[in-house]
Amino acid sequence: MCRIGLAVALALSLILAPLGAEAQQTKVPTIGVLVVESSGSERFRRLFRESMRELGYVEGQNVRFEFRSDQQVSRLPDLAAELVRRKVEIIVTWFTPAARAAKQATPDIPIVMALAGNPVETGLVSSLSRPGGNVTGMAGVGAELAGKCVELIREMVPSGHRVAALANASDPFSKPFLEQIRLAGAASGTTIQPIMIHGTEELEPAFSAMEKERPAAVVVQPSLPTKRAAELAVRHRIPAVSIVRGMVDEGGLMSYGVDEADAYRRAAVFVDKILKGAKPADLPVEQPTKFELVINLKTAKALGLTIPQTFLQRADQVIQ
Repeated sequence: MCRIGLAVALALSLILAPLGAEAQQTKVPTIGVLVVESSGSERFRRLFRESMRELGYVEGQNVRFEFRSDQQVSRLPDLAAELVRRKVEIIVTWFTPAARAAKQATPDIPIVMALAGNPVETGLVSSLSRPGGNVTGMAGVGAELAGKCVELIREMVPSGHRVAALANASDPFSKPFLEQIRLAGAASGTTIQPIMIHGTEELEPAFSAMEKERPAAVVVQPSLPTKRAAELAVRHRIPAVSIVRGMVDEGGLMSYGVDEADAYRRAAVFVDKILKGAKPADLPVEQPTKFELVINLKTAKALGLTIPQTFLQRADQVIQ
């Protein structure tokens, strides 16, 4: 009987072994995605999924996504730790606070930045050409673009000599963000009014305070609740400007930033390379090369602002 039982067990193991091997071969990788919930986050999710699909990754068939997001930057570390516990193959991050939270959560799981401002200065990578560690991807040039926004404001409103800057106190990107805005202000003879925001509840008092000085516009850091900022800007009749186009879709006046579809497509290429065996430390960080100027003409009319026709002609898109 023992011999018969042993023979049966052996036969079953021979039958089931190929099935087990096949299951291992067809394991579907899980990609964790950590996002700062703000202007354009839904656009990022859509464009990133589309870019992965273009590379042959069909959600539910040969790839799975675990999305985690929060508007409060302080909650991102817990979300990053949750993705680590789920043993995802890669973590894709959107914006600097998400990349920082992911890096603090794991030194091993590859992290792909789908735009993170000044990753060398904020300590995410050692250098762009040799990132080292487990982080690579797309470096945003948001700080420089924020400075460019000041220049564009002066062109759009030549009489405006004061620009406010709303910065997110809990985002390490706020330092280079404000530095570039100050430099642009000094170069153009523009007074810069920096305002640090520690929580959503501080947005409305900040706009009320702006009314006393009446700036020509306010540049809003994208990791802030930009939809709320756009609403308050229209209410207080202060043009709101951002480096992400999502804020313009939400009612802001103008954005000047990277071509997001191109940047997220490049981020997906990083994911594809890592899934095929590449190591993040060996993949140089890339910088965006395509940019776009978007203007919301409907918002301009609501603000009673006449934008010069020559300026409108420079826009890549005008929202009527």
